[in-house]
Amino acid sequence: MKKYIVSIIIIGTLASCSKWLDVTPQSEVSQDALFSTEDGFKEAINGLYSKSVKEQVYGRELTSGTVEAFVQNYATDVDDPWGYRQAMRFSFKEQTFMKRRDDIWLGLYGVVANANLILENVDVKKNLFTGINYNIIKGEALAMRAYCHFDVLRLFADSYVTDPNGKGIPYVTKFSKDIPPMFKVGEAIELVIKDLLEAKELLKADPIIAAAYKIGYPKTDSATETKGELFLQVRRHRLNYYAVCGELARVYLYKGDQANALSNALEVINTNKFPWTKQADFLNPDEEKKDRILYKELIFGLYAPNMNDRIREVLANGQVALFVPLTEGRNIYETGGVGGDDFRYKQWLQEQSSGTGNYLRVVKYSRDGDANLHDLMLPAMRLSEMYYIAAECTFDTDATKAWDYFNTVRLNRGIGTKRNDASKTVFIGELLKEARKEFFSEGQMFYMYKRLNLPITGQSGSSIAPSKAIFVLPFPDDEIAYGNR
Repeated sequence: MKKYIVSIIIIGTLASCSKWLDVTPQSEVSQDALFSTEDGFKEAINGLYSKSVKEQVYGRELTSGTVEAFVQNYATDVDDPWGYRQAMRFSFKEQTFMKRRDDIWLGLYGVVANANLILENVDVKKNLFTGINYNIIKGEALAMRAYCHFDVLRLFADSYVTDPNGKGIPYVTKFSKDIPPMFKVGEAIELVIKDLLEAKELLKADPIIAAAYKIGYPKTDSATETKGELFLQVRRHRLNYYAVCGELARVYLYKGDQANALSNALEVINTNKFPWTKQADFLNPDEEKKDRILYKELIFGLYAPNMNDRIREVLANGQVALFVPLTEGRNIYETGGVGGDDFRYKQWLQEQSSGTGNYLRVVKYSRDGDANLHDLMLPAMRLSEMYYIAAECTFDTDATKAWDYFNTVRLNRGIGTKRNDASKTVFIGELLKEARKEFFSEGQMFYMYKRLNLPITGQSGSSIAPSKAIFVLPFPDDEIAYGNR
């Protein structure tokens, strides 16, 4: 792998004490200095998360940007000032799209490179650590390496369901100038699982597992998330034990291993650690008492203090940015039928007027300064996703129970009408519709369509047929030139 990973490695190899590892915007130090203390390792772990919320990665493109444009959730102004129409049309050879693609590739592998630096040093310096910090730091680094590789796989490789022996990705486990080997789809998935299983074992020390660890709003609840050592607080803002279980559920489902997917999803569900959001919090008219993102239900979320600059600027600027046509938004949320009282439609989409007619603005991440019950967060994994996974993995053996999982999520979103149908085709269709509502502007639906190899539901009733042409992004040109095909 040449430019898009080695460029990072060259910095680490040739620089001295400046501009070495981008741990945080204020912390640029040499490898020897950084990994000489426990606090240095803590900084390095924090740096993985700060790198992951840059706009090229989860700070925009892999949440509300490119991957949402793929699933036709938005429209854009005729001038297309942000250049997302190319993604909506799957015009992968257009310059604006290729720049975004390259940035995504670089961003994900940049996080991987820094995770590998931590992993190269953590065992050698094990004597530095106190308490459970060795387990937490190594576990999170392994989990983040797997998390990013899995998203590279879901974007740039063939899907498992269509070709497990198809073109995969480089799986990078060393901080090195050598070109890493390519792995087929199935091989790469096994490497993801290996890292996650090791992380899960290490994170059995995670404070979040304790019965005394209570989840809540930092401003109002007497929760325990902000108690104890600062580094071990608010575990849901990090790849905690249950987030690793959830990621394993995702990966096993992608692989078609429903038994292991179900087991990991149920481990999250059955802990009863993550409470459903109260209607009074979701719908509260007072911004300072509102929870738009269903914070307590987040198994894993990314703290993103610069969200104003990265996400809201492309969602909150009306029709000069990304918006939702009024008819499309109503169709997605089925407001003329079962979705008439859907809390998500009411809280996440706001009707606006313009000279050309009304449209919907995405306000899912809107807030006024420090308002809202929770921090500035990007949802990365929800309790509802575990219910969807459990439902899908249960249907073939117990359709009634599968519908119960499905209906539980709907009930907590204001939809009282229950579904129950013996047809697997009907069930998957309904699951896709509900997931699209639930994960709107969160970047998950593209992966679901790809995993199931099903058509993407377009606007005005259109349907985009599944194929490699839309589901497999081409590698950056420099990667192809250097042999990683």
